[in-house]
Amino acid sequence: MDRFRMIFQYFQSNSESVMNGICGLLALASVKMYTCFDFSCPCLPWYNMAYGLGIMFVPPVALFLCGLILNRQSLVMLEEWKRPQGHRKKDLAVIRYMCSSIMQRAMVAPVVWIIVTLLDGKCLICAFSGSVDPEKFVGFANASPVQVQQLLAKVPCKDDELMRNNTFRKAVSRYLRCWSQALGWSVLLILIVAAFLARWLRPCFNQATLLQARHWSNYIDIEQKIFEETCCEHSRLFAHKCILHFFESMRQEIKLHSFSLPREGEGDEGEEDILQGITDQEQVNKLLKMWYYERPPLDVSQVTQR
Repeated sequence: MDRFRMIFQYFQSNSESVMNGICGLLALASVKMYTCFDFSCPCLPWYNMAYGLGIMFVPPVALFLCGLILNRQSLVMLEEWKRPQGHRKKDLAVIRYMCSSIMQRAMVAPVVWIIVTLLDGKCLICAFSGSVDPEKFVGFANASPVQVQQLLAKVPCKDDELMRNNTFRKAVSRYLRCWSQALGWSVLLILIVAAFLARWLRPCFNQATLLQARHWSNYIDIEQKIFEETCCEHSRLFAHKCILHFFESMRQEIKLHSFSLPREGEGDEGEEDILQGITDQEQVNKLLKMWYYERPPLDVSQVTQR
């Protein structure tokens, strides 16, 4: 149990590491979902493009939203952006840093999905088989425009009896797959170059501002966690005190049934330290309201002097 507790505390205190792991799992899940997905193009002139582009771009939107939902910092960033200023001013640089970090992690899985679909080529062949120029390929000389569109729409369906032995189907499919793979490798190369430049050009900018934004974004996350933990501890002790007061009126009945209650004042000192005089519902509601509307300034010098 101690080992599991240490692992849980590590993940709880390292949100950045947790989110990197979640982004990696989402990326692997996107690849696994695509490989397990049974892609079957409708092979109809008016539906191929909608189906192919839908498979290419709709799942990335869902994966992007999953990345935002699973990222705890997205909620923290929204709360920091929407909260009243109160006694603590809001730093837009910190909010921009948090937003950039959240978007970068949430975009990993969608980009992986799009790159995998482009390298595979099935989606692009299905979507754009009816858009190729038939004059570039042989086999359409004696066909009417309507027949040409029907034949091009059936290019992704290699199991169709009319298309199984046609040479132009393989030519069109090979042509579109080459374009799809070239586009996929180009997107991958652009992303790698962009990541390389961002990595190596970052020291050329103001590092102090970046360190400040990163520090205070981590602080906001940790502060929210500690506040929630303190509220849970206060709620537990408050409930404990309320239950003891409830059973206090039943002391005689409890004695008859051989139960023992702690004596009055026993253990109260440690609980009072955490309760800090907050002993009724109105005080708790007022405290939570003050925390939201009048967030205290980031200055502990007065507490240190006390």
